[in-house]
Amino acid sequence: MAQSIDYCERVGFGFWDEPVNAVTNMSFVLAGLFMWGRCRGLPMGRALSVLIVVIGVGSFLWHTFATRWAEMADTLPIGIFILTYLFAVNRDMLRWPLWAAALGTVAFIPYAIVVVPLANALPFFRVSNFYWTVPLLLVIYALTFLRGRAEARGFWIGAGLLAVSISIRSVDRTWCDMLPIGTHFLWHTINGVMLGWMVEVYRRSRIT
Repeated sequence: MAQSIDYCERVGFGFWDEPVNAVTNMSFVLAGLFMWGRCRGLPMGRALSVLIVVIGVGSFLWHTFATRWAEMADTLPIGIFILTYLFAVNRDMLRWPLWAAALGTVAFIPYAIVVVPLANALPFFRVSNFYWTVPLLLVIYALTFLRGRAEARGFWIGAGLLAVSISIRSVDRTWCDMLPIGTHFLWHTINGVMLGWMVEVYRRSRIT
């Protein structure tokens, strides 16, 4: 069953009715493969790299098939990556005990439950409400748990990249008349770089 038309570029429900949005998912695949090579000897780094590739594949399926199952293939890997990365930071970067790392990861759920309604209350932020939880969390970690450490700068950069890409994603539908192709493809392109960068931040923390 086809979903509603969510992006400027999509004007129908054919497989290639969103070609640019579909093809730019290569950004995730290339970032994941690149970081796979750089994370030799780091199982968690390689797991995160694989998840980036899976995100690209899932997003490709969504922007081609545009069905409910494809939407799940798009969103589920993103959620898994967020939780896996958060656990990796808690356990390996902050060196919390396993129970604390797991508890800190699960805490993302009530955190999101609080932040998403706040984003919903603001017109611009409402469009990408859930995604805003991530750059905010990166800033929180940079200011608290990672303050004074080299990784904090990496988190600030990641938060900045993600804030830009979310903003670009959020204006896609409102800019259709001015830019028929939309802006969603830039969300893919920038996020491929951003996710690769965040895995690089993790990798550097493990080799120093």
